[in-house]
Amino acid sequence: MDSSQASTLGTSGSGGNGLVSTQTNETANATPNDDPKQNLNQVINSIQKTLGLLHQLYLTVSSFNAASQLPLLQRLNSLVTELDNMAKLSEKCNIQVPMEVLKWVGLIDDGKNPDEFTRDVLNGCIAKNQVTKGKTDAFKGLRKHLLEELEQAFPDEVESYREIRASAAA
Repeated sequence: MDSSQASTLGTSGSGGNGLVSTQTNETANATPNDDPKQNLNQVINSIQKTLGLLHQLYLTVSSFNAASQLPLLQRLNSLVTELDNMAKLSEKCNIQVPMEVLKWVGLIDDGKNPDEFTRDVLNGCIAKNQVTKGKTDAFKGLRKHLLEELEQAFPDEVESYREIRASAAA
C-alpha cells in the first residue's frame, strides 16, 4: 500500500506506541442527539464501517510482508478507534431485544437450523390462533343462545337492547 492509499484511511498522525491515530469526520462532528432512530443509524453505520475495516485488515494480514507492517498498524488502529466509537454510540441506544431472538441466536450457536425454529414458531402461532378462534366462536354461539332464551322470557327488553345496539353501531 502506498502513501495515497494510507491517506484514505483517515489517518492524522502517529502515536508514540507505533499506532497511527485516526479520527473520522463522523466522530469529530458527533453531537449529542436524543433521536433513537438516528442513534441506531449511527450504530449501524459504525458496524458497517467496522466490517469494512475487518475486511481490509484480513486482506493486509493474508498478504503480510515486512513492507505491509505500517498499513497493518494503521488498519489495526482504525479498527480500534471505530470499535471505541461504536461502543460510545451504542451507549445512546436503548434497544429491547425479545427473548425469542436470543433463543433463535442460541439455536444457531448450537448448530441447529433457524428455519426449523421459525417453522415451529409459526406452527405455534397457528395453533394459538385456532384456539382463540374456537373461543371466539363459542362466545358468539353463547351470545346467540342467550339472546334467543332472553327473547322468549323478556321480549320487550331484548327489543330495546337491540335498538340500543343498532343506534350505537350507527
